Amino acid sequence: IFINNEWQNSESGRIFPVYNPATGEQICEIQEADKVDTDKAVRAARLAFSLGSVWRRMDASERGHLLDKLADLVERDRAILATMESLNSGKPFLQAFYVDLQGVIKTLRYYAGWADKIHGMTIPVDGDYFTFTRHEPIGVCGQIIPVSISTTLCCGNTVVIKPAEQTPLSALYMGALIKEAGFPPGVVNILPGFGPIVGAAIASHVGIDKIAFTGSTEVGKLIQEAAGRSNLKRVTLELGGKSPNIIFADADLDYAVEQAHQGVFFNQGQCCTAGSRIYVEESIYEEFVRRSVERAKRRVVGSPFDPTTEQGPQIDKKQYNKILELIQSGITEGAKLECGGKGLGRKGFFIEPTVFSNVTDDMRIAKEEIFGPVQEILRFKTMDEVIERANNSDFGLVAAVFTNDINKALTVSSAMQAGTVWINCYNALNAQSPFGGFKMSGNGREM
Repeated sequence: IFINNEWQNSESGRIFPVYNPATGEQICEIQEADKVDTDKAVRAARLAFSLGSVWRRMDASERGHLLDKLADLVERDRAILATMESLNSGKPFLQAFYVDLQGVIKTLRYYAGWADKIHGMTIPVDGDYFTFTRHEPIGVCGQIIPVSISTTLCCGNTVVIKPAEQTPLSALYMGALIKEAGFPPGVVNILPGFGPIVGAAIASHVGIDKIAFTGSTEVGKLIQEAAGRSNLKRVTLELGGKSPNIIFADADLDYAVEQAHQGVFFNQGQCCTAGSRIYVEESIYEEFVRRSVERAKRRVVGSPFDPTTEQGPQIDKKQYNKILELIQSGITEGAKLECGGKGLGRKGFFIEPTVFSNVTDDMRIAKEEIFGPVQEILRFKTMDEVIERANNSDFGLVAAVFTNDINKALTVSSAMQAGTVWINCYNALNAQSPFGGFKMSGNGREM
């Protein structure tokens, strides 16, 4: 447990195991934080945020310098962090190294540059008065998320973080780098533990002024309720998705097939933006399915440390079983299983890249977030029809459209009920753009 720039044992003395999902074997044991540890971390964060503290008196440009220093350290230890991520989460090492860590470095540097450029405005008012606004830090922020903390620190807040219990290793390593970079004690505190204990304590804690959560819609509802019952803390939620990807007949077919493939199978399908509902115009439907199946069959599943691997294991046994159960529901409800559909190997939580055709909107696989390597391909006839069907979902995180007709692209993208809409690309994410969803995909924006 990382509190006040010091490594500490949990007050209860409890520990929990961390596993390698590629083998199912235990990597190590981690101190398990609880409510008492959460209180301790919040006290440290509040002290670090108090008036007159080193952090509150620090120039904004110096906060930016610390974020830049942290980016330097992440870059220095990039291979170590990527190895930890691959070992702990099962994602391919090259993906962790070139995609995830590159994103962390870019995000830290981007917000380092913003630290001394956040300013208010003057407002003309009647009479002999002068009005101006200032942007002030919120205070202590709780984060139950697997992403960057750079925006929080850029603005002068302090933070209490609960990383995912399945993958706490790289977050704890970041604690060491945060201390090495020179952040004052109490600015960042990291509590490995479980959602019903640490997550619930953070959500309901009156000493926390804002909470950000990335995860399931069900847990997001509980967090918003807890925030309302406690001190009405601000809440940002980035929740589930069931994102539509619309392919028109005039699109570049080979390109659309590859983009759709990457949009679903990236990170073993364990991505909130996964474009798993693929709507394909009727005249190219059969050919799109054929090429998608060929591509899925070529996908290399294996050890995260094999440079040829495109897909590693699912995160744990629970998620593995959920995915296989949803695949079976698709078969039972009448979708055509084109390829995959089974677990792979005797060790670890590997699942074959799976493609379904002849999927209809009322099937579970077309409505529920699978969070796994499962592609569902649906057909459509008209633009108005596909817009209505694509929007007929409880979620609204992202969407995409592939077409060479600019009028279609603009019409469809403006009609989508989604926080982000990509045109002729997928998963084009960056630190400069806000990210968040509509409907049950959450509220507020990250980055």
